[in-house]
Amino acid sequence: MLPFLLKRISTMILTALCLTFVVFYLTNLPPNLEKLAKSEAGSRITDDEVASWLERNGYASPMILRYGEWLGVVPGWTTADADGTVVAGRCIEKGQDPATAARFCGILQGDWGVSSVFKDDVSKIIGVRLTLTGILMFWVMVTMVPVSLLIGILAGMREGSRLDRSLSTFSISTAATPEYVSGVILIAIFASSITGLKWFKGSAASAMDGITFENFFLPVLTIALYGVGQVARMTRASMAEVMTAQYIRTARLKGVSFANVVIKHALRNALIAPFTVIMLLFPWLLNGVVIVETLFSYKGFGWTLVSAAGNNDIELLLGCSVVAVFVVLITQLISDIGYVFLNPRIRIS
Repeated sequence: MLPFLLKRISTMILTALCLTFVVFYLTNLPPNLEKLAKSEAGSRITDDEVASWLERNGYASPMILRYGEWLGVVPGWTTADADGTVVAGRCIEKGQDPATAARFCGILQGDWGVSSVFKDDVSKIIGVRLTLTGILMFWVMVTMVPVSLLIGILAGMREGSRLDRSLSTFSISTAATPEYVSGVILIAIFASSITGLKWFKGSAASAMDGITFENFFLPVLTIALYGVGQVARMTRASMAEVMTAQYIRTARLKGVSFANVVIKHALRNALIAPFTVIMLLFPWLLNGVVIVETLFSYKGFGWTLVSAAGNNDIELLLGCSVVAVFVVLITQLISDIGYVFLNPRIRIS
C-alpha cells in the first residue's frame, strides 16, 4: 500500500503542476494583463502606461519565472527606484521595510495573493466561499447517497419487474433534467404564487447567515435530484449484474434467505461501481453547482469562480483552480483506495 500511495502522490503532484501551469498561462496572456492594468490604473491609460504598470508590478518577467514566483519556489519580484533602493515587491507588504520582507511568498508559503475585485486576501475569500459550498455539498450527499442507493438496489434486485421499470424511469428522468430546469420548476411549484404553495424560499441568500429548512431545501433538492439519477442507474446496473452471478445462485440453492443473499453477498460487490460515481460527483459538486448557486443567490465557491473569471480577477481565479485541482486528485486517490476495502479480491500492484 505504501509504495502505491507514494507513486500516486508523485503522479498527483506532477499533474497538479501541469494543470496549474496551464491555468496560469491562460490567465496571464497579454490581453488579460492589459485588462488588469486598465482596471487597476484607469481605463484611459495609454499603451506605454500599460507597459509601465506591468513592469512596476512584476508582470513583465518571463512566464515560467512568474509561475515560479506564484508557486513560491522563485524569489518574488522587486522594483527599485533610480538609486537602486527597493521600493516595492511581491513579498513586500504596504508600509513594510523591504529589508525585513521574505524572499519567497507563493502558494507554498500560504500567500495566495490579493483579489483585484474584492480587495481582500484570496485565501480568506476562498475559505469563506468554500465553507458555504462545503455545507451545501454535505447536505446534498446526506440526501442523495442513501436515496440513490436504495432506489438502485430495489430496482436491481427485481430486474424487469414493475418496480424496476418505475424506479428506472424516475432515475432516467432526473438524470436527464439539467439543474437549471429542475431548479426553476421547483421554485415555480414550491416558492411562488403560481401554485400558492409558498412552502420554501426561492432564494438561499439568507442561508449564508443561517441555514433553515425553508431557505436551504430547494437548492439541496435541485442538486440531489440530478445526482440521484446518475448513482441510482449505476447501482441498479451493478446490482442486476451481481444478482445473476454464480455464487448468488449457489447461495439461493443452499437455502440462504433472499434478504441475506442481498445484504451479505450481493451488496458489497455491487457498491464498487456506485462508489466510483459518488467520488466523481465531488469535483462536480464543487465546480458544477455554479448554476444552482447563481439561481438561488447562494454565493459559494462556484459563484466565486465565475465571478473571478468574469471580472478578470487573476489571483482569485488561480486560487480557485488550485482548490479545484486538489479536490479532483484527492477524490480519485480515495476512490482507488476504496476499491481494496470494498472488494478484497482487488489487489494493488
